[in-house]
Amino acid sequence: MNLTDILAQAGGIESMAKELGVPPAIAKQGAEALLPAILGGFKKQAQGGGGIEGLGGLLGQLGGGGLLDSVLGPQPTPVEQGNDVLGQIFGSKDVSRNVAGHAAEQTGLDSGLLKKMLPILAMMVAGYIAKQGGNEGGGLGGMLGNVLGGAMGGGAAPSAGGLGGLGKMLDFDGDGNPLDDILGGLGKLRR
Repeated sequence: MNLTDILAQAGGIESMAKELGVPPAIAKQGAEALLPAILGGFKKQAQGGGGIEGLGGLLGQLGGGGLLDSVLGPQPTPVEQGNDVLGQIFGSKDVSRNVAGHAAEQTGLDSGLLKKMLPILAMMVAGYIAKQGGNEGGGLGGMLGNVLGGAMGGGAAPSAGGLGGLGKMLDFDGDGNPLDDILGGLGKLRR
């Protein structure tokens, strides 16, 4: 089961669809196009910002498991929190715009809609990672290893739960970080 399916089972895809006024199938299509970049951003944070423990601390500061609860709850999603998550994992709004633009080209969906999906999806992923990190015996490290497709190392076996084979496929330069390759490709598209 991939992360999009897990988020759909949790009710996140449907909640996002309702919030944005689109059919769940459109929300799922957008999520599938945006997730590789979001997961790549979390992976990059874990690799460069104090490892798994640093990412766990960051997730806690951003709202932890409450981020997912905010998306699933009956109130409108506080997208400012999602923008904070995006700011941490992407570093700038330009990267978010590029990710949405690239996903629009892949899917044919409106880039404005995808820009609105990004903070909500980032909250769902961050909240899910934080909740799973506290629930598993392996802790955040084992959980992140699974969600990020084993890309974190530490002996975690790759799974279909995160980027999995897609992460390896998108990692063109073989440095273990597909996000730089995705963003590099986006830069070429803009020229």
